[in-house]
Amino acid sequence: MRTDIIGKVGKKVKIAAGLFWADYGNLGAQVAELESAGVDWIHLEMRDGKYMNFNAPRGGIDVLEGIRSYTNLEIEVQIQMLRPTFDLYRQLKEAGADLITLPLETSMENTIQDLTFIKDALGLKTGVWGWQGMPLEYFRQYIPFVNIIEYESRARFWQKEAGKTPHLIDDIMIENIRELKKMIVSAGRENDVELMEDGGLNADNSAAFIEAGMTVGEYSSPLLKGPKGELKGNRFRAGSGQITEAVKTLCKSLESARKRL
Repeated sequence: MRTDIIGKVGKKVKIAAGLFWADYGNLGAQVAELESAGVDWIHLEMRDGKYMNFNAPRGGIDVLEGIRSYTNLEIEVQIQMLRPTFDLYRQLKEAGADLITLPLETSMENTIQDLTFIKDALGLKTGVWGWQGMPLEYFRQYIPFVNIIEYESRARFWQKEAGKTPHLIDDIMIENIRELKKMIVSAGRENDVELMEDGGLNADNSAAFIEAGMTVGEYSSPLLKGPKGELKGNRFRAGSGQITEAVKTLCKSLESARKRL
């Protein structure tokens, strides 16, 4: 039976396991181990090859279909596309998506109609996200319509540092999360809308975001990278115990941070 925890805010700080750093040659087994180790949902980024001038698509329908049978967890598809369409959303539902998160920068004037269609016509959960630098006020009007708000820290995609994420976390990101939390509380939806920081999180830097009001973090590097990071052959292997150990370590850190509040 499919889990149903996105948009049900409690005391636990949730883990959205991002697949950006997964071993795509062994993806099903990695997703299954992430679930058994204790993550809360799967976070899949889906690009069209045009968004932000990335030259190639990533995380397509075939990937979503491929992992669906390996997990009972909810699967989020974070859209990284220019002007996504109703037809795409129908395909995502058929392939097994539970949550579709739209990019405010590139969904543009269609955003509210798209959210309404995803929620009312398809019966899926909805969210919106934006990059660091987007004015926080842009998120306010969508709070009544979504299950999650996501704000992503800046990233230097052109730099490849072994064992490190390209994301950088500036102090302003903590304040951004704090202000977004105030918006959600002001709208009376603090029990219904998740608040996610995306990009660069790990066991050592999550506490400040939890204190600011983050209810879920997106984690990929800490759960799936080996000691040499993105270099071939050095990502954690399913069945080796590395993924399970990484998830357990992160869970323990998040719970410890929460209890200190």
